[in-house]
Amino acid sequence: MAPNAVTHDSLSGAGGTAPAPDRPGPPPTGRNGEQGAEAGPGRLDADSGTEAGGRIGPGVGPGTPRQRLRAWAELLRVSALFSVPGDALAGAAAVGRRPGRGTALAIGASLCLYEAGMALNDWADRDEDAIDRPHRPIPSGRISPAAALGAAGVLTAAGLALAARAGRPALTVATGLAATVWAYDLHLKHTKAGPAAMAAARSLDLLLGATATATVTAPGAGTPGGGGLSDNVAGVTAAATVAVVPTPGTLTASLPALPAALVLGAHTYGVTAVSRHEAQGGSTGVPLAVLATTTALAAAVLGGGERSSRATPRGAVAQPGGAPGQDLFGKDLPGRGLPGWATDPLRLLVIGLTGAYLRTAGPPLLHAALNPSPPLTQRAVGGGIRAMIPLQAALAARAGSPVTGLAVMGLVPLARSLARKVSLT
Repeated sequence: MAPNAVTHDSLSGAGGTAPAPDRPGPPPTGRNGEQGAEAGPGRLDADSGTEAGGRIGPGVGPGTPRQRLRAWAELLRVSALFSVPGDALAGAAAVGRRPGRGTALAIGASLCLYEAGMALNDWADRDEDAIDRPHRPIPSGRISPAAALGAAGVLTAAGLALAARAGRPALTVATGLAATVWAYDLHLKHTKAGPAAMAAARSLDLLLGATATATVTAPGAGTPGGGGLSDNVAGVTAAATVAVVPTPGTLTASLPALPAALVLGAHTYGVTAVSRHEAQGGSTGVPLAVLATTTALAAAVLGGGERSSRATPRGAVAQPGGAPGQDLFGKDLPGRGLPGWATDPLRLLVIGLTGAYLRTAGPPLLHAALNPSPPLTQRAVGGGIRAMIPLQAALAARAGSPVTGLAVMGLVPLARSLARKVSLT
């Protein structure tokens, strides 16, 4: 990759379904997404059919199917979509359920609300982008402001409709999520409350998956043949796994997922805080503080390193925060006589996934702290975005669902492949 290609790591969607914060965009991109590799003033982008700066290239009109598809892919930042499904899957694992119909509905709702936020973000920033990022779809004239706003409205409605299919509790969470997305795009991203809004969106996204998964599960789904049992390997007996469907209108089913949602929200807050300096750089303290937060979050995921022999029955509502003798996730803290972590495959998986999280997010933050230039700050933001997938996988495995955790990690190569074709920014 070209040395100056780091701006492709700029924040886009780090807050779950919330869009990117307000900042200048990257220079024109070439065929492989490398800045300056093939695109330049007067040079045609072979994929998008546009010249540098957003002008339509010769022989490729804005009405051609390929050009329209490329423009919408850029507007919606489809390369960032793979950071979304892991929220719902981690939420399902947190409530001890195998991903099912409710999880699929939650993923669909999350994707729609995420893309709604992307379209709304560019609509709200269209005047600024005309100066700072004229290559973006709206200022370049490839997509009209009305079309972008209409897409945001349609996608929001579709997301809420999918959530409604999962039940009233899921619709309640999705409504809060949609409201957060719109509030962020239209106002909050320009204020000090921007990082908190992004964190809230990502946390709500995980809770949406937890709520939809738990409330759609039918009574008795945890019994043999019921189909609702998670891939949890804590050794819970079948008699203890009878699912309890919450009373319609309540959100108690998602309470066990609250600690995981807070972890993911804290990570998102840090990434967003760093992103606010990516255009000008110059901040050493913020990357250092976020690096410390990242380390603390990894320690929280690894806390209580042994699987408890007294696991919470599936379907029961665990109290978030942990009781005396338990960690943040309500798991028993290790004591004498428990098996060593080196002989526990699930524990080794959690360690590996957490290590991948630290390896992805940590070094770029350290580099940005040592040299707070815009390129390295942008690279730190990109590392934070990419680190969300292994963090989601670690949270799922930490809840006792190794299959779900590995499935989430399987999204990493797909995300990398699409990012080569459509920029994150």
